[in-house]
Amino acid sequence: MKAFVAGATGETGRRIVQELVKKNIPVRALVRNIDSAKAILPAEAELVVGDVLQPDTLRAAIGDSTVLLCATGAKPSFDPTGPYKVDYEGTKNLVDIAKTKGIEHFVFVSSLCTSQLFHPLNLFWLILVWKKQAEEYLQKSGLTYTIVRPGGLKNDDNSNPIVMSAADTLFDGSIPRTKVAQVCVEALFNPESKNKIVEIVAKPEASAKSFQELFASVG
Repeated sequence: MKAFVAGATGETGRRIVQELVKKNIPVRALVRNIDSAKAILPAEAELVVGDVLQPDTLRAAIGDSTVLLCATGAKPSFDPTGPYKVDYEGTKNLVDIAKTKGIEHFVFVSSLCTSQLFHPLNLFWLILVWKKQAEEYLQKSGLTYTIVRPGGLKNDDNSNPIVMSAADTLFDGSIPRTKVAQVCVEALFNPESKNKIVEIVAKPEASAKSFQELFASVG
């Protein structure tokens, strides 16, 4: 297995890279600037320059990777096209090239509530709408996928157990980014994760389950 991570320098992406490195999986991390990425990412990761909005850069960047994890996301800005470009067009470019490259598993970090048009997050240039469009494009691509929809993202980890549920069943809650990263990486090893949308939050009152039990619990 060789993993390619898009959005590798983001808060969630860098944790995905760390989790992959912990498992001794070779990682190619897509970055826009090598120097700033070196300060953020583990030395074991191979840094490759490219941009999800420039498909020509992605072919070389993905190289001989066998699995792909996408944790890209538009940064809040005054550009109303940001979420459309990054969250939809960028993901679409990755999916198209993943197909030509024979990627064996595509893990996509989306968000809770993508099916809710009138969600407050859509005030940020319809970000959930475009994430949902990206999810659907991936689902129709023929690639083996896992779509991970986390609740509100926290930078600090905690000991709360992960709650995993099927699409459009969780509507609030939060989860540390480290746990999101763990779910994404474990999906690669767990046949029960294939071709599923999983929604995740972490709750102090939840009972702890193995990743295998969590993925198996989602129909």
